[in-house]
Amino acid sequence: MASSRSLSTTPTPKIGILTSGGDCPGLNAVIRSVVKCATQRGWEIYGIPYGTQGLITLEQGNCHSQDFRLYDHGFDIPGLLHGMDILQFLSGSILGSLNKGNPSDPLIAQEILEGYQKLGLDALIALGGDGSLDIINDLAEQGHWNWIAIPKTIDNDVPLTERALGFDTAVDTVTRALYDLTFTAASHSRIIVVQVMGRDAGHLALQSGIAGGADVILIPELTPQLTDSVLDDVCQQIVKLRHNDRQFALIVLAEGVRNQAGKKEKYIGDSLAKQIQHHSDRLCQTGNPEFCVLQGLETRATTLGHIQRSSMPSSFDRLIAAAFGRKAVELIAAQQYQQMVIWSQGQVDSRPLSMVIPLIKQRHQAHQCTRPVELSDPWVTTARDLGIYVGSSAEWDQDQDQELDTKLEQELDTELDQELDTELEQEKATDLPQKTSFAFSQAALGEAL
Repeated sequence: MASSRSLSTTPTPKIGILTSGGDCPGLNAVIRSVVKCATQRGWEIYGIPYGTQGLITLEQGNCHSQDFRLYDHGFDIPGLLHGMDILQFLSGSILGSLNKGNPSDPLIAQEILEGYQKLGLDALIALGGDGSLDIINDLAEQGHWNWIAIPKTIDNDVPLTERALGFDTAVDTVTRALYDLTFTAASHSRIIVVQVMGRDAGHLALQSGIAGGADVILIPELTPQLTDSVLDDVCQQIVKLRHNDRQFALIVLAEGVRNQAGKKEKYIGDSLAKQIQHHSDRLCQTGNPEFCVLQGLETRATTLGHIQRSSMPSSFDRLIAAAFGRKAVELIAAQQYQQMVIWSQGQVDSRPLSMVIPLIKQRHQAHQCTRPVELSDPWVTTARDLGIYVGSSAEWDQDQDQELDTKLEQELDTELDQELDTELEQEKATDLPQKTSFAFSQAALGEAL
């Protein structure tokens, strides 16, 4: 079984970094930040390809540990660009990433653990969403790894962090798409439904919908199912717009919203567009003059798909990437392992994984969103006050899962505060000396990859 080494007794610390799960903008910027900050300390950095699969490849003898080395001056483009600096502009992951497979098979898990031991790392930095971090934490517990988690997902659904890497760029990407779709919708007086990603969370749909000028935003937390009541309200919103001489409308639909049968559909946007058209036809046939403006209503649907996980990282995502990478290295230098780097109140911070992982596991076991949009979210209030339909107030009873999520987070925050208070009291009582920082000799840079 793998076992971690003590950073304080290691002449040249060896740090690994991997990206796991779906890709998103900003991953390369974090890799750059980690390599730069760690190189300043004289550490060796190893980029593990394709998540934990790279460790299996190493264990099977298909590559060597030196093949994984990352250098501050690596990835040169002869005659043009040199060094890691170009990475902050590139989307995707230069290390590759896998979003399938779960090493629950003991034989596969053992290969991963033995690969990690062969690499001889002092600590690991892993970039992942809630699912990836849960899996890596299980492996880390088995192998006694020292590791730091960095949250990344365009869904923004990792608990205890206000922002996950990649989310800001995804919001920009969807916002630009809504801008472009506005003109074709207006030209043909059409209702366009735009389906966006987010899994079971509505953060991406809500924030991009507001920024992109949507008239209707449907997210699983507020409109979990396309009921007749929701269709009535959407048609009423269109009627209101048309009475104000607006003949077109944009509807942003999160992929986690379920159909009328309460089931998920891959192309729920197409289904909604057809239902709006049928529902408006039925309202026209009632003879109510109010609904005459719906006559001949045309709808179209667009599913943005994986373009949302691409695009050049936004300035904000690059800033978060730089801060996340630096913080991860700082935590390792202080030997504060088993932490997740977070964004809170406008700055980088960290939380123990003992707070994060239990919350993720509890939500996964209950088949619930790990960090849903809460009814008290200021963006919900903003959308409502702007006149955007996000669900009727009659449907906004607090969900039991949201109440449980908030309660668990509060309990975990209280537990952390108590632990910190206890540590401070113990330090005062025993008059422990302050921790000394570890100085490492500068390692000679190797040849470029």
